[in-house]
Amino acid sequence: MTQPWQAPQSTTQRAIVLDANILIRAVLGERVRRLILGHSTMVSFYAPDAAFAEAREHLPAILEKRGGNAEASLAVLDFLETLVLPLDAELYQGFEAQALARIGERDPADWPALACALSLSCPVWTEDADFFGTGVATWTTSRVHLYLNPDE
Repeated sequence: MTQPWQAPQSTTQRAIVLDANILIRAVLGERVRRLILGHSTMVSFYAPDAAFAEAREHLPAILEKRGGNAEASLAVLDFLETLVLPLDAELYQGFEAQALARIGERDPADWPALACALSLSCPVWTEDADFFGTGVATWTTSRVHLYLNPDE
């Protein structure tokens, strides 16, 4: 059993942390969701609990502008939570100062995803350029398949 201060043990060899914008893209579009579904047995997907909270906060307004169904979209996010393990703040808070120092003033609100990546020693999947130059490998949706499928 995982203790609250320990990172979950993975049976896969690869892991990646998703930030909130990737979770939102997985709900609204097909490409990101297909990538997660297609690799969930080979790659461990993680996101800070704060990223799921941020996605839940922003999705209704985004859907209102697009004329989408908020209830159905939140159900997709709930489903994604079975494939993308939400990490409790207790697991990554110990890396907060290091993450904030690395991300600087660019967007300090992004520290939870960076702290998760630091705690798990894995890259971040994001479209947010604020993660570039933080010393953690960063993958965008257009290139993440190279990480997910290293033999391609």
